[in-house]
Amino acid sequence: MTFGIGRPMHGGLNSSEPRSLGLRHEDVLDFSISVNPLGPSPLVIKAANNANLATYPDTDCVQLRSAIGRELSAAPDSILVGNGSTELIHLLARAFLKEDDSAFIFTPTFSEYKAACRLQGVAPVALSPDGRQFQWDVQAAIDAISQVKPALSFLCNPNNPTGVYLRADEVFEIAAALRDIGLLVLDEAYLSFVEKRWDSLELLTMPNVILLRSMTKDYALTGLRLGYMLATEDVVGHVKQYQYSWSVNGPAQAAGIAAISDGLHLEQGIEAVRIGKEYLAEVADLLSLDYAPSSANFLTLKVGRATEIRRRLLTNHSVCVRDCTSFGLPEYVRIGIRSMDDNRKLVHALTKVLQDR
Repeated sequence: MTFGIGRPMHGGLNSSEPRSLGLRHEDVLDFSISVNPLGPSPLVIKAANNANLATYPDTDCVQLRSAIGRELSAAPDSILVGNGSTELIHLLARAFLKEDDSAFIFTPTFSEYKAACRLQGVAPVALSPDGRQFQWDVQAAIDAISQVKPALSFLCNPNNPTGVYLRADEVFEIAAALRDIGLLVLDEAYLSFVEKRWDSLELLTMPNVILLRSMTKDYALTGLRLGYMLATEDVVGHVKQYQYSWSVNGPAQAAGIAAISDGLHLEQGIEAVRIGKEYLAEVADLLSLDYAPSSANFLTLKVGRATEIRRRLLTNHSVCVRDCTSFGLPEYVRIGIRSMDDNRKLVHALTKVLQDR
């Protein structure tokens, strides 16, 4: 028996890589991940530390769903919490895709969408962007949807790794095109960092729309894994049947509740991202590096041979960036926004590497 589905590529530095280079993992500045540069709130750390590790976690995440519902004015029964939004992506594929179905993905994007589809025996159809700014042709997407008739479609907004953020009317058009065909999964993992965002909750008036939210990015809960989806109660109930018991652990649930309660910490993190992104964009202009305007908490730069640039940054400067080759963008690196001190260290290292090419 052969298995043809490889593991998706993600950011986040594997501890074995710096060790092989004679570096200490804790000394490497990791810009390959994109989370709140302030880290988790002190309230989150306290809540996670105080969680009772000897007690089974609530398999229904009742208190956390209630907290999310209050924050969003949404019914708790329309919310399903997962072990990161990645778990929910795979649950959705299991729940709604069969081998003779089709799926549709707006690319380049998060690799778990394709992986989840392929595990169900479905090779998704991809729509690539039109032009240098990574913008999709929405009418072309609608035309393709009418031909492909996908049971499940994935759209990341703002998109990873390009930072492109579609307008409300564009997303509503796509959802409407899918109304009698299949489900639209709108992944909003980076939504909190969009400065002028529109209210996507209005999309939930359409029964074929599912919103995915990640709590690992805006609240810096990457190590705990936490995310949730919003959909009709029927969709939530159906997907829930495929979820393992105790999928979301107790410390994660406690941390999620505490994170939601600390709105000020999130606001301060969002402001730090805004300042850092403006700084890096100015530097990119000075270095004559092309980049797409990003609505998320990262910037994707055109640097040439991305794999080589990443390797030299890590080896010579203990700085890690995300090589976008696995996204189909071998000339680009993605840089997550960190503290200003860290951002300046990155700029120094990147400038040296580019000069030495």
